Amino acid sequence: MKIILIILTIFITSCKLNKIVNHHGVHNLESKSKELLLNETNINQIRQLLGPPSTTSYFDNDVLIYLEKKTSNSKLFKLGKKKLITNNVLFLEVNTKGFLINKKFLNKEDLKKYDFSKKVSNETLGKQSFVYKALSGIRSKINDPLGKKRGSLGK
Repeated sequence: MKIILIILTIFITSCKLNKIVNHHGVHNLESKSKELLLNETNINQIRQLLGPPSTTSYFDNDVLIYLEKKTSNSKLFKLGKKKLITNNVLFLEVNTKGFLINKKFLNKEDLKKYDFSKKVSNETLGKQSFVYKALSGIRSKINDPLGKKRGSLGK
């Protein structure tokens, strides 16, 4: 009976009542995005508030992309699958002078509306070309270890 109580005590004390939330990206992205004002906030203030962007894009103007993703472990019945709590994306467009000229915030429901391409690229072509490029340098060194043949071609 004592052994059962000891095992039961260890089992119960190791369980957690609070959910574990995994967070990736900028915390509270939606509330922080409301603090950014168009044509008033500059890029230094953006980076001070949000930190470095997750992704940047350079076309006509700089586009800074910030992400926030929260996941949690689901209940025991779903065998530990992750549950998506929040998935937010913030697009900030900054002009050449460094001022914020456009911002767009997308939450989890907005992202569901976008249709992403279902096309899949051919991976074998990229892998073959990479392997070929890597091995062609080694092949040339094996065929001419001292580099004399390359020097004789120029003469």
